[in-house]
Amino acid sequence: MATIKHLIHGEPVASGGRTAEVFNPATGQVIHQLELANRATVQAAIDSAKAAFPAWRNTPPAKRAQVMFRFKQLLEQNEARIAQMISEEHGKTIEDAAGELKRGIENVEFACAAPEILKGEYSRNVGPNIDAWSDFQPLGVVAGITPFNFPAMVPLWMYPLAIVCGNAFILKPSERDPSSTLYIAQLLHEAGLPKGILNVVHGDKEAVDALIEAPEVKALSFVGSTPIAEYIYAEGTKRGKRVQALGGAKNHAVLMPDAELDNAVNALMGAAYGSCGERCMAISVAVCVGDQVADALIAKLEPQIKALKIGAGTQCGLDMGPLVTAAARDKVLGYIDDGVAAGAELVVDGRGFSVAGNENGYFVGGTLFDRVTPQMRIYQEEIFGPVLCVVRVQSLEEAMQLINDHEYGNGTCIFTRDGEAARLFCDEIEVGMVGVNVPLPVPVSYHSFGGWKRSLFGDLHAYGPDGVRFYTRRKAITQRWPQRKSHEASQFAFPSL
Repeated sequence: MATIKHLIHGEPVASGGRTAEVFNPATGQVIHQLELANRATVQAAIDSAKAAFPAWRNTPPAKRAQVMFRFKQLLEQNEARIAQMISEEHGKTIEDAAGELKRGIENVEFACAAPEILKGEYSRNVGPNIDAWSDFQPLGVVAGITPFNFPAMVPLWMYPLAIVCGNAFILKPSERDPSSTLYIAQLLHEAGLPKGILNVVHGDKEAVDALIEAPEVKALSFVGSTPIAEYIYAEGTKRGKRVQALGGAKNHAVLMPDAELDNAVNALMGAAYGSCGERCMAISVAVCVGDQVADALIAKLEPQIKALKIGAGTQCGLDMGPLVTAAARDKVLGYIDDGVAAGAELVVDGRGFSVAGNENGYFVGGTLFDRVTPQMRIYQEEIFGPVLCVVRVQSLEEAMQLINDHEYGNGTCIFTRDGEAARLFCDEIEVGMVGVNVPLPVPVSYHSFGGWKRSLFGDLHAYGPDGVRFYTRRKAITQRWPQRKSHEASQFAFPSL
């Protein structure tokens, strides 16, 4: 059984202390041992990054971009291997893992535009013989803490952009599925990244706290649950760090009476049950405007949910794999029990599901609740599993109020043919990412990703233009070259044109 080590200064490093087990969620078997970083390990990564930063900062952006071009090519060449690694440790299907990687590669492509995105602004003759310009300069050593559900894509939201902006980066990936994340980091070194610019440390709260407390770390990016996002934001900003912390979600899909129901059903199936519901953008609540819409939706969803093809994600042609851990499975099962006890109508029950030959895997079948109310825990809380709740309302305004009242504001969508309704929804809904007939409105790499309310702590969203601003500081420079032999009197009033 292989032991997964840290990657510090381009080399595998053991911390020689605590370890954790990495499981194959389809079988329940331990497949790797993982080194867990102590504070000394984290400090070694910080020291490596700090030493490498000055030379990288002074490397021309075009040369930094050349590394990213080679990195993109290596990612594409190794797509099948990476997808297999993701599926083996996370449980998502091979096809889903490949799609995740492709969305990550889009962010590498955006980073390849470093010379363009780092251009400042220049104004000549803002005053007599005075020119002014702005410059975007790197922060120094920055860090990212990433979740289990996208071990390839979410890290690629962070470090490619941070690195082309001239920073050195320390990545603390999830300890549940670290292999693909580590392998991708190794590919970046193969692409020509200097040692020390990207370091990977595996660990738990001890490693996270070490990054938060280290004065050398100037910024922290995080994606995960809301309680941890709030903790990292509070502790990081208290120490003067720049922090973007993306938290939880409860994403609603509104179905209007004029929605093309067959298309909406197909979209909801993928959005609710893809990746076993372990997505921060998963649709977990369908809000039906009118009982007629709800009854029709339930009638169409029920047979499709029961027909989901579920098995070990490493097999091709499946719809859904297992949940990532036994604890995640048990948590989802607890929510289903709670929904039944609260009086929701359980239309499709995913409890007791098993896969022949993989009876010890962490499987839960697709689950559907009807007549869910806002007072129920299955409505209020993020389940992070293959559970879809149907809520019935009588108007678009009631649906929007329901969404706006929720503590999370990550993603939402509306299914309609009515342009006026869609425009009202987009304008008035208090959610950061909105889809119209698009169930997973994840922005492309040259926009930015982030929710509102308790789904995001910080002022700047992830990747895209906001990512550039997050990983750089703007410096404004005003320069004057007075004419020779000119003599000017002192001015004591505030300068103006």
